[in-house]
Amino acid sequence: MLKRAMDIKLSFLGLLALWPLLLILALLVKLSSSGTVFYRGLRVGRQGRTFKMLKFRTMAADAETQGLPLTVGGDSRITGLGRFLRKAKLDELPQLWNVLVGEMSLVGPRPEVQKYVEMYSEEQRKVLDLRPGITDPASIKYRNENDILAAAVDPEKTYIVSIMPDKVRLNLNYASRASVWSDLGIIFRTLFRIARP
Repeated sequence: MLKRAMDIKLSFLGLLALWPLLLILALLVKLSSSGTVFYRGLRVGRQGRTFKMLKFRTMAADAETQGLPLTVGGDSRITGLGRFLRKAKLDELPQLWNVLVGEMSLVGPRPEVQKYVEMYSEEQRKVLDLRPGITDPASIKYRNENDILAAAVDPEKTYIVSIMPDKVRLNLNYASRASVWSDLGIIFRTLFRIARP
């Protein structure tokens, strides 16, 4: 209950404080390439319910029909502005709305696409008991995930066999000791990693 109250308060304040930046970014996305301003990606949320996760669009308008659900470093589908937005994590800011309406939390497992959730073991599916989040311990560890996948011979296999199970493990471990204070720590660690060159 306290976690949800913090989510509502911080997401509302974030949207209120950042609306000028959000407006500028929306205009830049619209002017820089054809397509919609926002990407609405279908993701699996708490208890297996699907929802549309918001992001500023960073890829070509028809990107989903041109490759894997994964994004690999140097992916030709990413726009010029999109590379900057992704590196600075500014493309994630619209997810404050997902947090405000209760689909996501500030801290929780990053929501996954249905294709990969269907590969979860019974133990791994326990991660779906958690509300998905904008950041989590796995996001911090795998901040350079796109580069790891770019170096792999088979990026999707590397994700399924190595990265995805480790992400789930990290998030189940997080869930076993989560508190408002640990969430604040993860938020600050995330901001530090983004700010660090």
